Amino acid sequence: MELALKICSKISAYEHFCVYIVIPMWPEGVPSSAAVQEILFWQGQTMSMMYQIIGQAINKAGLADTHHPQDYLNFYCLGKCESSSTESPLQTCNSSENRALGLAQKYCRFMMYVHAKGMIVDDEYVLMGSANINQRSLDGSTFKGYRDCHGRLSANIHMVREEDSSLQPGMSLWAEHLGVLEDCFCQPETLECMRKVNSIAKTNWQIYAAEEHKEMTGHLMQYPIQVNKDGKVTTLLSRRRW
Repeated sequence: MELALKICSKISAYEHFCVYIVIPMWPEGVPSSAAVQEILFWQGQTMSMMYQIIGQAINKAGLADTHHPQDYLNFYCLGKCESSSTESPLQTCNSSENRALGLAQKYCRFMMYVHAKGMIVDDEYVLMGSANINQRSLDGSTFKGYRDCHGRLSANIHMVREEDSSLQPGMSLWAEHLGVLEDCFCQPETLECMRKVNSIAKTNWQIYAAEEHKEMTGHLMQYPIQVNKDGKVTTLLSRRRW
């Protein structure tokens, strides 16, 4: 919610502010299980609440004719889709642990689970370590050694000084996830960058969900939801089951 409120404050000030959120396509576990479905339900409710707040802020600022909630906030997931191989697939047994492998071989696609433990700040500082980048891990006992020992903390925070923007960590991530580098990626807060990323991510999702096997451009995909101008969130019409 804090991100949505931050976006709303920027809209009220007529400043553009973009948030790119990458999450797993589904939480760890069996997608059809009751536990995972409940998590997905409440995740969807949170997305809907965030988009509706942003939609209200856009209307209040008189920007409804030119702007959409997804010009400010977007959710993405990672996946891999490969072209069909002429080689015969590896033989797998029918045991449950090999079922996912067999499906990946058959359909030539699979989701990539997001589990990041790093932070890049303005391409100036990089934090890498074993702690999760969240309040619990950074404030709790997991990070206690870092907080108590300045030397260990500084050893895990690295300053970045690269004049060539293509060598900066942020640009490296853009290239890894999107498969291309564009000048607009140097300014991710701009509407031009947001719309370019959305275009690539939408195309990647269409490739991923299509019957035909094709190579994707990078790994970043549109999270399979539909958002209208008022911020109402629905499932993609063509993919109610994914």
